[in-house]
Amino acid sequence: METMKAVRIHAYGGPEALVYEDAPLPQPGKDEILVRVHAAAVNPVDWKIREGHLKGMLDSRLPLIMGWDVSGTVEAVGPEVVRFKVGDEVFSRPDIARDGAYAEFIVIRENEAAFKPQSIDHLHAAAIPLAGLTACKSLFAAAKLSAGQTILIHGAAGGVGTYAVQLAKWKGAHVIATASERNHDYLRELGADEVIAYQNVRFEDKVRDVDVVFDTIGGETQTRSWNVVKQGGVLVSIVSPPSQEEAVAHGVRPEFVFIQPDAAELSALAKLVDSGKLRVMVEAVLPLAEARRAQELSQNGHTRGKIVLKVR
Repeated sequence: METMKAVRIHAYGGPEALVYEDAPLPQPGKDEILVRVHAAAVNPVDWKIREGHLKGMLDSRLPLIMGWDVSGTVEAVGPEVVRFKVGDEVFSRPDIARDGAYAEFIVIRENEAAFKPQSIDHLHAAAIPLAGLTACKSLFAAAKLSAGQTILIHGAAGGVGTYAVQLAKWKGAHVIATASERNHDYLRELGADEVIAYQNVRFEDKVRDVDVVFDTIGGETQTRSWNVVKQGGVLVSIVSPPSQEEAVAHGVRPEFVFIQPDAAELSALAKLVDSGKLRVMVEAVLPLAEARRAQELSQNGHTRGKIVLKVR
């Protein structure tokens, strides 16, 4: 059996559950592509799956290769694949219930992949799919954000927040962001109109009657956010489903977003990147063998932009 290097979990647990080891080389099915991984980004969902928090939602089989953000080169194609050929550069947020991209190779369904943006390298392309799709779906499909509206984005300097700020500004919204003080200039460069230092100021003392709150934090931050949304507005979260009871009490529409693969939306994001309308921010690049350290950085919750594993 041919093998490859991969980072897997054999049981749910802490960072020590991540094992860098030999794993079977996957083979593409009839409608799948085999991708040689150049880079894989790290996301909060990775450590949540590692700790077992999504066991009830996903039908994952152990041992499981981690990581669901990838950019690489097509190495082989199944007989029914028509969009891609060997040598094509692609990126994807593949099916999160299957083996991931912390590996030298990954098998992806053809309809989950898109051509990589031409203007950036694989390290930056890998940082787009999961966070970019999450921001897109949250702002446009769930919140129906439109030009002239005001949006409050919590955790705006993080992986998803970084894209949300830019996409909201591109749409023509007035963007208010919460972040630590060290990230204020960074967020203004990305397009934020106002930035609130959440460590020093309670955002509800500064903000009123926004059309949309985008919650990437959850917990107390989500609870306090009901008071700043106007009646008829939207509170959309990617952390935990907002309370239906609170939503009714405040006259606000609640939305919870957990994305699925979307090649068409990925292609649209690639066009925004190549046209200079969307910047990709990578804070840290680590080798595949240091996936444990990468997840620990992600889990501490203070990363600006994305963490990426360099595989090739």
